[in-house]
Amino acid sequence: MIDDFELIVSSMRTQYGLSLYSDEFKKMSWNEFKALLTGIDGETPLGRIVQIRSEDDPDMLKHFSQGQHAIRNEWRNRLAKEKTSQEIDNYLEQIKQAFIELAK
Repeated sequence: MIDDFELIVSSMRTQYGLSLYSDEFKKMSWNEFKALLTGIDGETPLGRIVQIRSEDDPDMLKHFSQGQHAIRNEWRNRLAKEKTSQEIDNYLEQIKQAFIELAK
């Protein structure tokens, strides 16, 4: 969410006419903010980026511009790195549990 903050700001303004810097927003509950964010549609800046990032249809990908491919590839590479970190953490936890079992 932090990396996409500018997209969130512009999408909230586009879809709801809401400024995240307004007093109205400062009074908003977290649950209301989450509900509004969840309802962001594909016609907002965030919605368009999310659509690009998540596209897997080969026919659609053929028609992507170079910029769209760059956005999608950057996102997928980021997810791959995160997944690798999670896998490493899981593996280390398994090793830790194995040592605990051996120590009994």
